[in-house]
Amino acid sequence: MANNKQPVDYEALLSAIDAAYPMVQILDKDGNVVNEDIMPELTDDQLVELMEKMVWSRTLHNRSMALARQGRLGFYAPTAGQEASQLASHYAFTKEDWLFPGYRDIPQLIQHGLPVSQAFLWSRGHVEGNNYPETLKAMPPQIIIGAQIIQAMGSAVGQKLNGDNAVSFTYTGDGGSSQGDFYEGLNYASRYKAPIVFYIQNNGYAISTPREKQTGATTLAQKAAAVGIPGIQVDGMDPLAVYAVSKQAREWALAGNGPVLIETVTSRFGPHSTSGDDPSIYRDQEGIDYWAQRDPLIRFRNFLTEKGLWTEEKETAFIEKTQEEIKEAAKEADKAPKQKISSFLKNMYEVPGQVTQEQIAKYEAKESK
Repeated sequence: MANNKQPVDYEALLSAIDAAYPMVQILDKDGNVVNEDIMPELTDDQLVELMEKMVWSRTLHNRSMALARQGRLGFYAPTAGQEASQLASHYAFTKEDWLFPGYRDIPQLIQHGLPVSQAFLWSRGHVEGNNYPETLKAMPPQIIIGAQIIQAMGSAVGQKLNGDNAVSFTYTGDGGSSQGDFYEGLNYASRYKAPIVFYIQNNGYAISTPREKQTGATTLAQKAAAVGIPGIQVDGMDPLAVYAVSKQAREWALAGNGPVLIETVTSRFGPHSTSGDDPSIYRDQEGIDYWAQRDPLIRFRNFLTEKGLWTEEKETAFIEKTQEEIKEAAKEADKAPKQKISSFLKNMYEVPGQVTQEQIAKYEAKESK
């Protein structure tokens, strides 16, 4: 009997998958509205507040880089260029939602309620940088790439079982989407329809490894299809688009529909971190210029200025105020007592063994002199 089955047109299938994940955008690179249909309902005051959060984040980044060069911070992951991806997304959530950040997500963590001085202590490796009040619904920044995905998933499942009127949300980078924890977290959350929003901040590089060398997928948003949840790709330099899809995703998850995966296509303007990375080795000037023209602050500034809501004088005054607040936060962090080896050992074990008890006693004797 003849076999009448037709071969699969794999190229057409792949093209159809790619077409299912278009880039969501409201503002073009010059701040002009190109998609009025999905414009979020934000008041003038809210638009200004969002701009202030983004300017605050850029100022925090600039001061943090300066503090790192002075030796007053430890590890720091630059955030310049990702203000819309980070702050416009966070703006769609509430303080009752649980935040699970990566190490580049300090701005969201502070906006969620962590004092700036405590964020500085975390960067210095001070134990008080992780000592959060119970009222702060957030975990400390995760250093292990992608591990926060599993933690956030567990939180969201717990929220569902408890009947909480809140969701969990978590961030990782394009490199994090290549980790096993990423797939496991999404799959489990999908299976139990956990109220969670996953973010992949696709800034183009996992340290120096280009996104194209990490996966054969044309978009990272389409990874959601494998676990049966919605995936959205958004212009991560467009604050209005990021906020709009984030708000919708939160509402979807809160209504009991399960998780959403959002890929924010963005760029980090500086190195991966202050630990010796040199982006000039793996990034060319053409690419740097391309993303600089799409700076989220310039884009949103143009939009608000056209509406008569923002001025250069207002921005300058806000930056000066923020710089003073950061200066005071650094001074406050400087007041933290120096850490002791005996304290490290005590914090490590709930019930220290005999050898550890002897070590604690030895170091306490030395530290008391």
